[in-house]
Amino acid sequence: MTNPTRSASGRVVSLLRAGLIAGVVVAAALFPIAAVGGLAAKAGAELVDKTPADLLASAPAQTSYVYANDGTTLLTTFYEEHRRYVPLAQISPYMQQAIVAAEDTRFFEHGGVDPKGIIRAFVANQQAGGVSQGASTLTMQYVRMALRDSAKTPIEVRQATEQTSLRKLREMRLAIDLEKETSKEQILERYLNSAYFGHRAYGIYSASEIFFSKLPGDLTPVEAATLAGLVKAPTSYDPASSDQKAATDRRNYVLDRMREMGFLSPQDTSASQAEPIRLRLSSPPNDCMSVPEEHNGWGFFCDYLKAWWAAQPAFGANSLERLDRLRRGGYTIITSLDPKLQEMAEHRVVADESSGSPFAHGLVAVEPGTGHVRSMAVNRVYSLDQSENGPHSNPSLRSRLKGNYPNTVVPLLGGGDLPGYQAGSTFKMFTMLAALDAGLPLSTAFNSPHRFVSKYPDGSGGPTDCGGFYCPSNASGAMSGLQTMWSGFGKSVNTYFIWLQQTVGAENVVRLAERLGLQWRTDIDKRQASPDQANRWGSFTLGVSDVTPLEMANAYAAIAADGQFCEALPVQSITNPDGTPTTYRSGAGMDLEIAQPRCSQEVSPDAARAATDAARCPTGDTPARGSCGGWSTADRVRGMVGRPVAGKTGTTDSDRAAWFVGYTPELAVASFLSDPDSPMNAVGEGQSNKPIDAVGGFLRDALKDQPVRQFTPPSDAIVS
Repeated sequence: MTNPTRSASGRVVSLLRAGLIAGVVVAAALFPIAAVGGLAAKAGAELVDKTPADLLASAPAQTSYVYANDGTTLLTTFYEEHRRYVPLAQISPYMQQAIVAAEDTRFFEHGGVDPKGIIRAFVANQQAGGVSQGASTLTMQYVRMALRDSAKTPIEVRQATEQTSLRKLREMRLAIDLEKETSKEQILERYLNSAYFGHRAYGIYSASEIFFSKLPGDLTPVEAATLAGLVKAPTSYDPASSDQKAATDRRNYVLDRMREMGFLSPQDTSASQAEPIRLRLSSPPNDCMSVPEEHNGWGFFCDYLKAWWAAQPAFGANSLERLDRLRRGGYTIITSLDPKLQEMAEHRVVADESSGSPFAHGLVAVEPGTGHVRSMAVNRVYSLDQSENGPHSNPSLRSRLKGNYPNTVVPLLGGGDLPGYQAGSTFKMFTMLAALDAGLPLSTAFNSPHRFVSKYPDGSGGPTDCGGFYCPSNASGAMSGLQTMWSGFGKSVNTYFIWLQQTVGAENVVRLAERLGLQWRTDIDKRQASPDQANRWGSFTLGVSDVTPLEMANAYAAIAADGQFCEALPVQSITNPDGTPTTYRSGAGMDLEIAQPRCSQEVSPDAARAATDAARCPTGDTPARGSCGGWSTADRVRGMVGRPVAGKTGTTDSDRAAWFVGYTPELAVASFLSDPDSPMNAVGEGQSNKPIDAVGGFLRDALKDQPVRQFTPPSDAIVS
């Protein structure tokens, strides 16, 4: 077996024989130690634990860029170190020359370690009585940066950067090996993309952007020399500081070195040194709080994107790893957000309910057939500052907490851990779908009384308790009488849908809602939806469960897509730094693009078309096959939208929340009005028009000038 100590010593001897200098001189010049042999013994395997291949494989952290669906509108960026890798061909030749002149004038002559540089440093340090000059080549500096960037633990970071003799020897050995396997151009490219230039600028791309607001290929000699001068001491030579003298002196020193190396003529050098440093500083955004101020509402969508990202196993084993990948992975993310639709949505929600209201008024739009979330808007300011917020609407909390208005970052629209809001009669859609999918026709009729005594248990002793059985009533006596799915849905007849749910089975309705993306987040909802309780959940069809606007828009989008449910998706494409699509391994063992819509047929197309036909009744539209019974709950929507439209209103007990979910073949839109701080704080009677107007006005504006698309009518078999 090979002796590891002797093997390590052999590597050191080999390193010294490679023309560096005698071992004693190296030790004395750079890192005083008792004996090189003793050092090698202590080094052991540490001297050979990395190879050039490891260094080249260690990619430094890069910034992820997040765009709107047009691929050009920047929403924000995510980074731990603001960096974007660029090939050498896209970096100004002046910049390449300046960094060599500033850091390693013999870069193109040595083999990774510069013997002359070591001797020069030794002499200078002896004269100064301390360390006044180093001898690290560009290659050695790159090795140090690569070791740091590939470190996985704090100990590895310390070992890569600590001022020790062992670290220097390790850098020398790796630098020599790296130069044998890698071209000078490749090393220079990697160096320029790894170096820190100060001011949160990692790599030449971000340095060019932050200091001069330009691309690295456009840097002038003056700008290149300024940036090259920063690497040695970014804080000391920062040109953005109040005193630019140190930065100017350092820049002029670099320009002189460029002249000495033949990169600049004496005349150009003098002219460049006479120029002042002209900065065009920019501050790159980072995370959701940095969305453009004029588009503050994008913050809520950005927050949803982060929540979605943190839930994707393809990006790591847990949410922390996944978000770390977002900040370090250098992805280009094209989201599903449509800036024009977002602006329309923000206008609609604020027009009907100001940001100073304790009632949250939100709107979410989803594209049927893809699940792409096109807009998310709420009458709130995306901000952590709650110092000027209004009083909390829950009296018991008012003395301790501010209200979440107008400023908040709470995910009021979905995508986070907020349970949501009771959605009222919008849930009747799930009962009707379950019945249609089970084979009941649209003409299924029931003589609906004002109050209906069901078979579901109650026992609450309240107004819905009739001898221990659940017995809800209709909102109006005008709803009594013979109803079909068309008229029962159009008028929102409670007793018809309690009877229909009882006929098809409450558990079947609950499971269908789950197939269309609904989740149960509160303890009571989880308990009621459990297999041993779901068939007893009589009030489910009246929307007593908490749900988010995102879930409701996406569930209704599945109906608009003929029963094809697609997971809500905030992205259209995600590409790696090399331009390849980001993929994940499916359960079937296939590599799929992570941004690809994830769809499945959850309801038969005919059942979905039949449900849409009945859902045209609430909006004042005319169904293809049946009769709406003379009136409906939102009959002005058809006139507002000006094209075929379906949907459903929803209000909860005591008018605590108001909803409307509407859709066309192109878009499904959910809007709500509720107090997220105190659900018991009723929005009040007559407020149901606000979600209706928001959805109707949004669909009208969003689809303006687009061709009118018709709903596909249901088959004869499912009509009667």
